[in-house]
Amino acid sequence: MKQEIVQLGASILRNKAKIINNFETPELITIIDNLLSTLKYSEGVGLAAPQINQSCCILVIASKPTTRYPNASVMQPVIMVNPTFKVLSEKQQQDWEGCLSIHGIRALVSRYQSILVNYQDVKGNKQQLELEGFVARIFQHEYDHLQGLVYLDRVENNKDIISETEFFKLTDIAKQ
Repeated sequence: MKQEIVQLGASILRNKAKIINNFETPELITIIDNLLSTLKYSEGVGLAAPQINQSCCILVIASKPTTRYPNASVMQPVIMVNPTFKVLSEKQQQDWEGCLSIHGIRALVSRYQSILVNYQDVKGNKQQLELEGFVARIFQHEYDHLQGLVYLDRVENNKDIISETEFFKLTDIAKQ
């Protein structure tokens, strides 16, 4: 069921999410279903459980072109429970990010370009996935939500925070 997305200022966005130990609960399936449904009906490319008011270490990444991210690559949704990651290359890239929990704002954020993600699937089986580029950025953004961080915490210079209106003007200029 589609859930309301928690907005900046809600304390759950600033708390570290709890590790999932029991994969046999109906509550876990409900949270996962709600994450998928909420993301499907949003203009986002990823979502973390704290954003739907659930303090647990679950996130979904599902890159797809949207009005917010028109050049996003297409991938099937991947649910990650208790994810961690390892940096494969120290190379970082600065790019624009937005967040479903922070409407109307974009900011330049540096993220690692190549990472190795370890996580559990919905049944608790260990999985591993190498991510690069935009999808690696999505993961790191959502992972931050599990750590009680938002992307604005990663901004190096406050001048790199702009309104979405100005962001879309910039990207329209870049297309010409």
